[in-house]
Amino acid sequence: MQNYTREAILRMAEEEDVEFIRLQFTDMFGTLKNIAIPSSKLEKAMDNRCVIDASSIGGFIRNEEADMYLHPDLSTFTILPWRPQQGKVARFICDIYQEDGTPYKESPRFILNRVAAKAAEMGYSLMVNPECEFFLFHTDDNGMPTTTTHEKAGYMDLSPVDLGENARRDMVLTLEEMGYEIESSHHEIAPGQHEIDFQFSDAPETADKVMTFKVAVRTIAKRHGLHATFMPKPKAGVNGSGMHVNMYLMKDGKNIFSDPSDDLGLSREGYSFLAGIFAHIKGMTALCNPLVNSYKRLAPGFEAPSDITWSSRQRTALVRVQTQRNEGARLELRSPDSSANPYLVFALCLAAGLDGIEKNLQAPKELKENIRKLSREEKENAGIDTLPENLSEALEEFQKDPLMRAVLGDTFTKCYVKAKRKEWESYMEQVSEWEIEQYLYRV
Repeated sequence: MQNYTREAILRMAEEEDVEFIRLQFTDMFGTLKNIAIPSSKLEKAMDNRCVIDASSIGGFIRNEEADMYLHPDLSTFTILPWRPQQGKVARFICDIYQEDGTPYKESPRFILNRVAAKAAEMGYSLMVNPECEFFLFHTDDNGMPTTTTHEKAGYMDLSPVDLGENARRDMVLTLEEMGYEIESSHHEIAPGQHEIDFQFSDAPETADKVMTFKVAVRTIAKRHGLHATFMPKPKAGVNGSGMHVNMYLMKDGKNIFSDPSDDLGLSREGYSFLAGIFAHIKGMTALCNPLVNSYKRLAPGFEAPSDITWSSRQRTALVRVQTQRNEGARLELRSPDSSANPYLVFALCLAAGLDGIEKNLQAPKELKENIRKLSREEKENAGIDTLPENLSEALEEFQKDPLMRAVLGDTFTKCYVKAKRKEWESYMEQVSEWEIEQYLYRV
């Protein structure tokens, strides 16, 4: 994150021949929106005088006074490397304010910053490193996306088996040009599936990065004649795409999750943070897994978690405790998927974890045996709870948890539930090819 001044931005825009500036913001569903202004209006933008009509934007609370003001975060100014080299395009990520000068409280970025500010008052900062998985598919003759890939590569395979390697390399180079510190990139388990990881940074900065990352990946994929999708489960029979959230808390410059005296290297605060996530994960699932399709990924058998367990060994556990040399302990929440809004996921993780610390909650016992073959009834008898099985169940759990409403606000909660209920009802009206094949002939 850069500490740019107005003067520095004006100078850069002139020296780099920037002709357009995109003012970007994110709606409640995690969709990046923007307006484009000519560079002649750059000072107006930095004076917070650019207005949007939010009444027609999905994911905004609609009312008669729909005009909103975009306040650019100067630290997010960057020139988009995939745009023309003459007449360049730059962007700001913006906060949203109402006409009376108050923040728009339903903005996902505002929600995360508010939770991060509360954590800062307690001396904490959440450091996050999400693992964003995505698929690269071919397009048809009209340029429309398909679910076709000609490759058969698997986990960490390389070319010539990995046919997406060149596209992935260009994505990494583009992100580095934008100031990202890329940790690694590799082919994932399913054919056509990829992952690019960047280094830990604080939660608000990381959420901004995830939104930019998605745009960069899709843009570079298109240049290679491919379509990049963050849909959780685009194909049956293979693994879906997750957004595993690796995290730890910093306090006084130290990772307070680390305790070398513990068998797993995890501190008392780390165990309480873990317990806080477990206490609220059912309610969080409607945000961590926001689509009807999300729950196809969480079905057992494809490494995504379906049970509320933690482990230092099991890859299918909901949370993995990991300790790395010179970096200390961290928690990896494995249920969120790549369609989730990162601002809201990180806000809820932080709020749930802090709730666990404040209440000194105790984490359940570590899962050490393989329970993948147990039935739901057998798991219940063993005291193992499960995640919601579909979006409807997740919304019910979401509405039951007071912390969700406390973090997101009454208005946001009501609007989100209404929109997602409508999505679920629309899905339930559909008749799938599977149903036709199973029932039409024999029933």
